[in-house]
Amino acid sequence: MSEAIQHSSTHQRLEPYLILSKSVKGPANIKLIQDVLAAPGIYVFAELLECPNMMEASALPEVIPYYTLLKIFSYGTYRDYVEHATELPLLNEQQTTKLKHLSIVSMSEESRTISYDKLMGYLDVTDVRKLEDLIIGAFYEDVMKGKMDQKRKQLEVEYTMGRDLRPGQRSSVISILHEWSQNTDTILASLDQKLQSIHETAAEDKRQREQYDREIERLKKEIKSSGAMDVEEDGARGKGRRTNSGLYDDGETLNYYDHRSQPYQSKEYLEESYRAARTRK
Repeated sequence: MSEAIQHSSTHQRLEPYLILSKSVKGPANIKLIQDVLAAPGIYVFAELLECPNMMEASALPEVIPYYTLLKIFSYGTYRDYVEHATELPLLNEQQTTKLKHLSIVSMSEESRTISYDKLMGYLDVTDVRKLEDLIIGAFYEDVMKGKMDQKRKQLEVEYTMGRDLRPGQRSSVISILHEWSQNTDTILASLDQKLQSIHETAAEDKRQREQYDREIERLKKEIKSSGAMDVEEDGARGKGRRTNSGLYDDGETLNYYDHRSQPYQSKEYLEESYRAARTRK
């Protein structure tokens, strides 16, 4: 989101110079380049580089050094400028600060953690306080976001704006994006398989729970039905006439029931018990 906002803001600030370039021809492009490089908030220059009048003027000997300088600001670094300083125009303070901000962005492509010593050497800054002021300025311009670790003396970069592509870098970026797209497709396919497996497992768990609940209900009904039958049997047995000897006379047969055991069904035993009971009477 921040990068999109930064790109939109930069384009809006660059727009007047793009409109002006349509009417500026020849050596007049030198002043246009100087102004846009010093203008605050403008950090991308590819559109201006590709303007027809600018490209036509870039072949003029007096314009070549300024057009080269514009390319360095577009995708180069402060070190590139230093190496060709004798062939290029001098930078004013605003232009120097801007190019150093852009250089930090390029350095962060290799590592998100950059030591103060490396930054000071690359940017020709001899004082830590000046380096930190430079970094704070980049934060303020929304060129990058991060934090300065004064204890470890290093810059920890969290976000940077996008810079213009170097010549020949487009095919490399396309290849990287293609590889990223393939990896993303592979990951998404793997996630789809895992989600499908989770859904199937959940469905199976649900089926087993429902089957378990049905079995529980069936057992409850069987237990309830069995209990009712036991009550009926006890009630039917309770209708008999109990004798003093513990015999039950239901009018047809005599049964002796002992609560500690099953009823005695032996005919001889029952008859003997019945005679004994009558004698006692």
